[in-house]
Amino acid sequence: MTVDVLIPTYRPGRRFLRLLQMLERQTVKPERIIVMNTEKAYWNDERYRKVRGLEVRHVTKLAFDHGGTRNLAAWYSEADVMLFMTDDAVPQDEYLIERLLEGLSQTGAGGETVAMAYARQLPAKGCRVIERFTRSFNYPEEPMVKTAADLPRLGIKTYFASNVCCAYRKDIFDQLEGFTAETIFNEDMIYAAGAIAAGYAIAYVPEARVIHSHNLSPMQQFRRNFDMAVSQADHPEVFEGVPSEGEGIRLVKQTMWYLLRTFRPWLIPSLILTSGMKYLGYRMGKRYRRLPRRVIRWCSMSPLYWEKRWEAEAK
Repeated sequence: MTVDVLIPTYRPGRRFLRLLQMLERQTVKPERIIVMNTEKAYWNDERYRKVRGLEVRHVTKLAFDHGGTRNLAAWYSEADVMLFMTDDAVPQDEYLIERLLEGLSQTGAGGETVAMAYARQLPAKGCRVIERFTRSFNYPEEPMVKTAADLPRLGIKTYFASNVCCAYRKDIFDQLEGFTAETIFNEDMIYAAGAIAAGYAIAYVPEARVIHSHNLSPMQQFRRNFDMAVSQADHPEVFEGVPSEGEGIRLVKQTMWYLLRTFRPWLIPSLILTSGMKYLGYRMGKRYRRLPRRVIRWCSMSPLYWEKRWEAEAK
């Protein structure tokens, strides 16, 4: 199976260069690396001149969209498999693509074809303790192939996948008409829900590993969860009846127990503050339609998204 790697970038730095170097070392090498770069002024042609198969296309910050820009990258790809990554996710070893292809070759318990396979995210050097535990909670060591039959047991986790590093079968992607366009967040989970509804499966492949984590402040967590909840409110056909609060509560309880078990009780106030900000952002995002526009703009990570959306709605 041929593979293209598709990467949206914005002000790419050293991690992106390391990502490209690790792609060169893969046992299964990509045919092309298609980069959708936001703002040409932040791209250095000379720095990446020697990267094999690299193709760069530029979009403006105003034109960027989580789903739409990735759909455009997919339109350029002619490979059997498209591997979407972010510009700060670095393969841990040379087997990333090989393992993801193995994940796509699996089937669900009922014989369902795997439409997408996502990698395990490991904490970067300097990752804080709580975020390090969150990585292990969301990306455990056990592999999984998820289908519609898992909804009663897993709930929202059935749809969990991440475009930080996720491989898609191109034929199924085209059949399902790609990502939903003009979404503020969660284009990967919305696609996963559509794939599940169409009778396909989603594979989690922990043997495929990337280094990726962030030390977000409580306010950044608030804004991230606000946008996540907006995407859920905008897609009730996916998320209604599949509540996610229970999963968040389970994470908080397990994190608190982990801090006590590892003798780090002084981190519990930080956990409570961050968890409270996450929950507040989530609740406000679910009810964003009741908020004034200036409040929505302040709460969101993506104020430009709202400017575009309101302008389109006014036409």
